[in-house]
Amino acid sequence: MPRHGENIRKRKDGRWEGRYYIDEPHSKRRIARSVCAGTYPEVKEKLLVIKSSAKCAGGGARENGDKSFAEVALEWLAAVREDKKYATYMKYRSVYEKHLEEELRVHTLFALDSEMLAEIFQRCESRAHSESMKRSIACVFNQLLSYAELHYHTLHFSCSFQGRSKGRTDRPTAVLNQTEQAKLLQYLYSEMDIYKLGILLCISTGLRLGEICSLKWVDIDMCGKVLHVNTTVQRIAVEGRKSRTALLEGTPKSIFSRREIPLSENLASLLADYYDHKATYVLDADKPMEPRTYQNKFQNYLKGAGIEKKNFHALRHTFATNCINSGTDVKSLSELLGHSDVKITLNRYVHPTMDTKRQHMNALAFVYGQIMGQE
Repeated sequence: MPRHGENIRKRKDGRWEGRYYIDEPHSKRRIARSVCAGTYPEVKEKLLVIKSSAKCAGGGARENGDKSFAEVALEWLAAVREDKKYATYMKYRSVYEKHLEEELRVHTLFALDSEMLAEIFQRCESRAHSESMKRSIACVFNQLLSYAELHYHTLHFSCSFQGRSKGRTDRPTAVLNQTEQAKLLQYLYSEMDIYKLGILLCISTGLRLGEICSLKWVDIDMCGKVLHVNTTVQRIAVEGRKSRTALLEGTPKSIFSRREIPLSENLASLLADYYDHKATYVLDADKPMEPRTYQNKFQNYLKGAGIEKKNFHALRHTFATNCINSGTDVKSLSELLGHSDVKITLNRYVHPTMDTKRQHMNALAFVYGQIMGQE
């Protein structure tokens, strides 16, 4: 089927027609020309041949055919920088420079066919050490090729990573069991301070690490008992700096991550006790908290409570699990976590405990008992 922007259509007589443009040298006018064939693939192939050899207007000129993928990649990265978050731009740029640039820079736009592109992707993918990086390579590769196709009418091609489904890992996601939660909560309430309160806030609301580190007092409505998630902070590479990275504050992960979370009476009361009208940020007064520093604090708290080491994200998973076990519907939980789709919530954040499974099994046994009684 034709794609938007290809200028290919099916005629009433059943044949396919593809339109292209040339610059007429004498009149300097843009003139339309067309080719016909019995099938869509034949027309598309004819257009590709013409655009790679003839002097076509609007991106199909011979000089564009001589343009390298490296040049097009720089154009694409510039467009990404304009349209997306700076952190996204730096990630895409890093993936391209480390995994794709060496393979693509020696080729011109129209020198690659589907087989060669597939081979290039497989080589780049094979050098990646993790499944996450392989997915990132596929994402960047596809976006670059889509940009080239849209702006230079190159061959359509897409690749996909064939590993395990996203979100699936060899190890179960770390969640604090009830005994560990009891130990941690007891430790947090003992000699409570603002940093311990931040951990309590995460396990009670599902905040991400970057979200708690950038949380401001103005984001907390004390009267309405509502927490507003408006920002996040992360350490990323920055161009033109002596230091390799910088701590940057920006908008949350997605539009769905900007959300409102109702606070319990207990949490609202604790936050009111620690409110500092002179401070901007909840954790570190006049600046965002360094995520790595707060991760280290969390590990120290776990050690102090006698709990084995766990990732900071375990707090978010524990919150989600507790919500499900207490009867929260998945749609509400999805919005509290800031997910775009309830499938993400179900597939990655719902971890029924053994006690919950036992309750289900006991309920089923009760049903069977009723059936036997009826009989």
